[in-house]
Amino acid sequence: MTAPSLEPGSTFESNGYCYRIQRSVEVGDGREAQQRAMEEVRLATYLHHPNIANVYGCAAFEGQPYVVLEHQRGCFLLTLMDAAMQVNDMLSPAFAAYVAAQVAEALEYAHRCLDDKGRPLRIVHRAVGPLRIRLGAGGRVKLTNFGAAWSELMGRLRTPPGLLRGDVAYLAPEILRNVREPEPGQADPLTPRGLDGRADIFSLGLVLLEMLVAHYPLDPPEELWSDIPRRFPEGIRAEQLPFLRVETLADRVLHFGPEQVRRACETVPEPLRRIVSRALSQEPDERYPTAGELGAELRQYLGTLGRAYGAAQLDDEVGRVLKGAADYRTLDAHGSVERGVLPLPSDMKTVD
Repeated sequence: MTAPSLEPGSTFESNGYCYRIQRSVEVGDGREAQQRAMEEVRLATYLHHPNIANVYGCAAFEGQPYVVLEHQRGCFLLTLMDAAMQVNDMLSPAFAAYVAAQVAEALEYAHRCLDDKGRPLRIVHRAVGPLRIRLGAGGRVKLTNFGAAWSELMGRLRTPPGLLRGDVAYLAPEILRNVREPEPGQADPLTPRGLDGRADIFSLGLVLLEMLVAHYPLDPPEELWSDIPRRFPEGIRAEQLPFLRVETLADRVLHFGPEQVRRACETVPEPLRRIVSRALSQEPDERYPTAGELGAELRQYLGTLGRAYGAAQLDDEVGRVLKGAADYRTLDAHGSVERGVLPLPSDMKTVD
């Protein structure tokens, strides 16, 4: 049997399962990188939920450790949204509500997870975003990559100085405010005291809004951002390279108050507009107290539609969008092409 490739991003099958080698992030090198990879694997031993991707262990490629994740055949939500945008298609509100409800179930489970001695782990994902939500065959939805998660796991490593963990484009404002004005004596200088699952609720609310309006909500017409004060300090590094400067994204999140949310939601159906607005409150106390309550309201909305929307309907919608985007001759730009989902355009083909 040929040994599987351990190149980051590659997949291989074994014993009926499909595995994916996760890409590297900036977490140090040498022994520290190995320890952080093992920490993610150790945290994953407590996470067993149908909406959370399994973690199977670590692998090394050219001396760099990588986490081996379960890999569903399908695509990431980001790939689907890019495909829909390129062919001027829109994901349905029902699709957005169903995906967000499934992710909310995963977060509710993770937020309540206990260690083997019954102690709360207080997990906060910190990187909920379209690139970490997997849409699998049969309409399955899975939240992936807890590598940036904060938790009270015994023996966890401290974050390197000056490194902002998580996805800056979807981070909750309380995390960013704490970077600007850290509390005296806090153990992790870039993680506020009292951080809890409501930070993930903000991130999921931003993803929900992005699905509903078909563009990243913090990148609207330029005039909305012309008066943003510079509030975020320079010199903070992001764990993963964002598409804009860290300070620019952070200032936009901190500026995204009730009026900006209202304007961004103008085309969103009323029941979902109310849900999004609450999830995106700047203050954690004004959001849903738990991801479970957010998920319950989304399922209640789905129940008012007069027609069922579940895994089968999601699978049909994903197939329709990908089929429409399969002919790359109709696209002006390729954006991010996820290998194996759509045909690679000729100018992007590589030698395996």
